[in-house]
Amino acid sequence: MQIDQQSPEWYRARYNQLRDQALETENSVRAPAAPVEMKEEDVLHRETIPGGWYWSTFLPRGQALRLLNTSGNNGVSVALWNADDLSERYNAGDTIKLQWTTCLTTGRVLFSDMGRVLASVIADTCGFSDTLAGGSTPQSNMRNFGSSSLRNTRNNFRLTAGKYGMSQHDVTSCITFFSHISTQADGSFKWVEGDVNPGDYVDLRAEMNLLVAVSNCPHPFAPDADFTPGPVEAVRWQAPKPAADDLCRNFCEEARRGFDNTDILFA
Repeated sequence: MQIDQQSPEWYRARYNQLRDQALETENSVRAPAAPVEMKEEDVLHRETIPGGWYWSTFLPRGQALRLLNTSGNNGVSVALWNADDLSERYNAGDTIKLQWTTCLTTGRVLFSDMGRVLASVIADTCGFSDTLAGGSTPQSNMRNFGSSSLRNTRNNFRLTAGKYGMSQHDVTSCITFFSHISTQADGSFKWVEGDVNPGDYVDLRAEMNLLVAVSNCPHPFAPDADFTPGPVEAVRWQAPKPAADDLCRNFCEEARRGFDNTDILFA
């Protein structure tokens, strides 16, 4: 039976079956996973990113990047590219639909537009991120703060792209951590307050050689009255080799297939 020659009813039933399986997996009780600890001797580099500014780094496969939200900022945005082929980059749509969730926290992975795993979320003390609304823009800054000349994530990522020989067309979707966005019944977005605390952090483990850009600007739906983001800290460190029961590699069937597609590049 050819999967590309079925009726609309067949595809609908197949979709519903996969959705129900994913929801069952999502809601199932999991054995607690051992935390992946960052030891001081594993730290390779530390960088402070001032409020409104950006930073980029090459992150080889197996290393991790900790984003430490020292100021309790409402949003730190991240863009990812395959450092060996910059035409491959983070894809928000695939990341959501392949894992059947917008809750991209510990255990989840970030997919590229080639169906491979760019990075794994091995720790997330905040537990909330957004990859639907996108980063801040001059227009969102005008709406929120009354000025389009303030620094913003879209332009920060365009500046990053230019430094590495890319153009603005190479800047696509991003994920903004420390951002609790709720989708309303009419499809609009609403910020849920009270979930971001100073000292929260996210650890991203590189599953291929990455170019990572970080923009320290508020999420466009954040309730900030003024544009006053404080500094955040970026820490590049050597993560331990994933064990056989690694949470991210075994979280769901879709993730396992993504790792199969990725690992073959480094076999």
